[in-house]
Amino acid sequence: MESSPDGVEVLDPFEIRVLAVLAEKEALTPDNYPLSLNALVNGCNQLSSRDPVMALSEETVAEVLQRLMQRKYVNGITQAGARVTKYEHRMRIKWSLEQDKLAVLSILMLRGLQTAGEIRTRSGRLHDFKTVGDVEQALQFLIDKYPPLVSKLALAPGTKEPRYGQLLGGEEALAREETAASLGGSVSVAGQGGRVAALEQEVQQLRQQVEDLTAQFAEFRKQFE
Repeated sequence: MESSPDGVEVLDPFEIRVLAVLAEKEALTPDNYPLSLNALVNGCNQLSSRDPVMALSEETVAEVLQRLMQRKYVNGITQAGARVTKYEHRMRIKWSLEQDKLAVLSILMLRGLQTAGEIRTRSGRLHDFKTVGDVEQALQFLIDKYPPLVSKLALAPGTKEPRYGQLLGGEEALAREETAASLGGSVSVAGQGGRVAALEQEVQQLRQQVEDLTAQFAEFRKQFE
């Protein structure tokens, strides 16, 4: 977690993903919230409703949680008799957000640049927006905060509706995301995060290969015992 030149905290892509998943699952699966580390890893690596798709290891998510807890973005809860610690986000408290604003911010954190109409369609059970105007009101609230949490982007060529992006990763990260979208692609994970995500995926694949070879060797040894 870094700070921008004006002193505003900047979150890295993994921190943004962890926070957004906690907010999403709080609304979608309240019976299983707060989340265990395993459930949080699964949510971070989910293939649907994610842009970019990530492949984070349990170790990485645990390290991210430690950073977020130090900065009071996340609480770790250990209940009496429970074996595992569970985690809950504090975005609602940290930024004084009602559920409609939190839903909009979470969608932008999970799915990248969106129009107000797309946010309304994709908000699902996070919040029931009756009209696109309701979404725009929530967006304006997030834009007007200090420091702002959301930015309204200029109209892209050939489009009729403006898109919005979250600013938790800083203005430079948002600019990279906007450039990638204008070129018809998506930024896998901004900057260093992209290289780390690729390495995470490679390590997971290598681990799986080692486990498979170990199992095969164990079966082979049984033939001589």
